[in-house]
Amino acid sequence: MNLQITCIPGDGIGPEIVAEAKKVLVKAGEKFDFTPVFTDILMGGASIDVHGVPLTEEAVAAAKAAEAVLMGSIGGNTTTSPWYKLPPEKRPEAGLLKIRKELNLFANLRPAFLYKELAGACPLKEEISRAGFDIMIMRELTGGLYFGERRTVEENGIRKAIDTLTYDEKEIRRIAIKGFDIAMKRKKKVTSVDKANVLDSSRLWRAVVEEVAKDYPEVELEHMLVDNCAMQLVKNPAQFDVILTENMFGDILSDEASMVTGSIGMLASASLNDTKFGLYEPSHGSAPDIAGQNIANPIATILSAAMMLRFSFDLDKAADEIEAAVQQVLKEGYRTVDIMAEGCKQVSCSEMGSLITERL
Repeated sequence: MNLQITCIPGDGIGPEIVAEAKKVLVKAGEKFDFTPVFTDILMGGASIDVHGVPLTEEAVAAAKAAEAVLMGSIGGNTTTSPWYKLPPEKRPEAGLLKIRKELNLFANLRPAFLYKELAGACPLKEEISRAGFDIMIMRELTGGLYFGERRTVEENGIRKAIDTLTYDEKEIRRIAIKGFDIAMKRKKKVTSVDKANVLDSSRLWRAVVEEVAKDYPEVELEHMLVDNCAMQLVKNPAQFDVILTENMFGDILSDEASMVTGSIGMLASASLNDTKFGLYEPSHGSAPDIAGQNIANPIATILSAAMMLRFSFDLDKAADEIEAAVQQVLKEGYRTVDIMAEGCKQVSCSEMGSLITERL
């Protein structure tokens, strides 16, 4: 069985970490009788350098022709890179927003899982890290403030910026259904996060989520204001199962959740549409300061590839084996520099990829 996968190596450390994920996928295919067929396209700064735009229509077409997309990281140093002297619509991140919209990727899944082998890297109190946590953050990805009308004007000699936050009930309902579906496969609890004490969009969000919850009587639903959720993530992360929230809140909370695991370099993500198609990428950025040094942590990208096998191809056993191989390598004490601890063995990006491949 061939798996048609479009790859976006991206910028910074992106090509290095995608190369390791490809290596793991090839080995998994040998073991589980599938063949990943990779087609590489440019996006972000790499595309700007070649084509003058962060994403071409040809690249979009190649992504649409695939069964799934595996992506590295997009962007560069916002202070020094010439990409950030371009208009906003020509900058690297504009390509990411465009491909999400073009592929209708409205549901972003970002797991925050604390490996017991990395509990010492967790910045929280020992009694919290010892308890561990396993959270799935469901972030609506194509609506809200990031996609609303925006403009900057001058009134009476004073500059004013306007960003518009809008959601309709269809956008809310489809992400809520995804969230409850995933909760049914986990611990059957959804925490819907909003700012309903202030925002009309949040009040609609809460109302629609309650309507969807009626179809999932086995799932416990609770509502939580976003500021309280931010506090609870550092006070008692083990209380959460699925966190369901809108675009900007999800952006911020998922980064917070990633850091309490000890390293954002460990965390995968998936962006899904209403079919089995998805775009899979690490939660971290392009880390231009360490690009080309072979020291980046490829585990988040490798785990993203495992999510791809699980959600887009229904190859759960292969996904389980990749995740188990990652845990085995950590148990054996191998670490990249970002998760290095006393008594462990530091390895490079490519060495970590090879170790995980060997454990499959």
